[in-house]
Parts: sequence; structure tokens; C-alpha cells
Amino acid sequence: MERLDANSVDLVFADPPYNLSNGGFTVKNGKRAEVHKGDWDQSKGIEADFNFHLSWIKAIERVLKPGGSFWISGTYHSIYQCGYALQRLGMPIVNEISWYKPNGAPNLSCRCFTASHESLIWARKQGKEKHTFNYQEMKNGHFPKDSLKKPNKQMRSVWSIPVPGSKEKTFGKHPTQKPLDLLRRIVAASSNKGDVVLDPFSGSGTTGVAALEQDRQYIGIELEKSYLDLSIQRIEEVLGGLL
Repeated sequence: MERLDANSVDLVFADPPYNLSNGGFTVKNGKRAEVHKGDWDQSKGIEADFNFHLSWIKAIERVLKPGGSFWISGTYHSIYQCGYALQRLGMPIVNEISWYKPNGAPNLSCRCFTASHESLIWARKQGKEKHTFNYQEMKNGHFPKDSLKKPNKQMRSVWSIPVPGSKEKTFGKHPTQKPLDLLRRIVAASSNKGDVVLDPFSGSGTTGVAALEQDRQYIGIELEKSYLDLSIQRIEEVLGGLL
């Protein structure tokens, strides 16, 4: 992040660690499984987790252009800390989006409601410059997988998008992989052709695929080599199809 110029990025999508991997359990392939996405997903305590979010969000604010948009995804384990960090840094929040997963995993404990959504915060860099919002494309676009989006009606803040299927995992799997349709929508809504899109936790490279498909430039940052190799394969496939 420090190697990027200030005011150089038009749109950021960030999917930071949710701090979920702390001894709980979930459903994987129809069976009970321990929640362990990786050591990077373990909580280090409330204060340390918040300071981490505050530091990387502050770094994002530096590289965002005036009027640039900033999207963060999360669950209740992390999203409130990220929202508070945005408020501490004076970054205005534009919207909160609920991503509803119609094919989400069931709840095995039967002691609470089944988790079937994640939250996304859409913020912008503070200042007088207007952020990009491609309203007409969101209102009149084609979103066949979203049962909640009515044709030629304003898009609401609840999006129904299935979790990634096997086709999106051709080159390998990432434990927190986001569906391509989710990132396609965010890129289309908050950027224009030629804009620079940054993902500081790029994982399997879904943001890069969505950005390049729509004629944007892309910068991805990833620490895990196996996921970096996976994202390179996905992006090379997209670039090959564009030639």
C-alpha cells in the first residue's frame, strides 16, 4: 500500500479477515466442519483487531482519489469495527448493503437464526467531490440471478446473489471467495471505464476478474502465495478472452 501514490485509485473493494476462525463450527459439503479459514482469520482481541482495521482503512483513504468509492464486506464479527473506523477517519458512509445468500449454508446448532447474509459498507473519500454512482445502469441493468431486483425499478439495498458455484472455482478454492456477480455489480455501480480498481485483500482475484471484464484497470494485493497463484490463473483466463 505504501508504494501506491496518494490520490491514485478510483474504487476500492476490501474483504478483510472476518476473525471467524476461533473454534466454532459450520457446514461444509453437507457435513459439520471446524471454522478454520487460516491463521490470518483468527482474532487477536478486540483492541488489536480494531487497530488493524483502523490502520489499513487509513491507508486506503490516502490512496483514494477525491470522490473515490470504498466498499468493505464483512459479518457482525468485523463489519461494525470497520464502520467505526470509517467514522473515526471522517469518511462518509453512502449505503449499507445486505448481500442475501439464497443458497447459504444451514445452521447446525439450532440455537439461533440461520446466517444467510453478509453486510457491505459503501463509503467515499471525504470532500466536496461527488462519488461515482451509475444509477441508470443499476436501475435498468440485467440481473437475472437476483430475484429481488425488479426490471426498470430502483435497485434496493438488499441483493440476492448466490455464493460461488464450481465454475468460479475451476482453478482452485478460497475459503472466503465472493461471487463474481457481486463484484461485477460493485464495479459497475461505482466506477467507469478506465478507472483504477484496488483490492488490498485480493484472495482468489474475483475483484480483478470483474474489473478487467468491464474495462477497468486493476491492482491486487495478496500475501498468501497459493491464493496469488490462483488469482493469476483466473486473471490470465480473462485477459486471454479479451484479446
